[in-house]
Amino acid sequence: MAQEFTDFAKNFMLDALDTGVIYVSAHTATPGLTGANEVTGGTPAYARQLAGYNAASGGSMALTATETLDIPSGVTVSFLGIWDAVTAGNFLGQVDIADEVFGSQGTLDVTALTLALDQDPA
Repeated sequence: MAQEFTDFAKNFMLDALDTGVIYVSAHTATPGLTGANEVTGGTPAYARQLAGYNAASGGSMALTATETLDIPSGVTVSFLGIWDAVTAGNFLGQVDIADEVFGSQGTLDVTALTLALDQDPA
């Protein structure tokens, strides 16, 4: 039996999730359900970035500004992750992105990372 939430319920859940501590991470392969394959290393060193979100509307919420991640040379970023802490913490979810290849140290600008509550098609 399929379950469907109203936009009000989705907005309520997303706003509860956004307690001001959502961090964006970069991953070299699927993070799965644990946040595996997170990027490490580099100079400046890779680190998750605190992401600001607008209040939920229409069952989703969008970034308030671009978040920039330092990525080491020789890395291909394939996924973004969402966490509740700058290190360790709880992995909240993932977004598959077009592969971004870094032949040398660089930055990945995350300009659009909308969080939405949709049914998992799997």
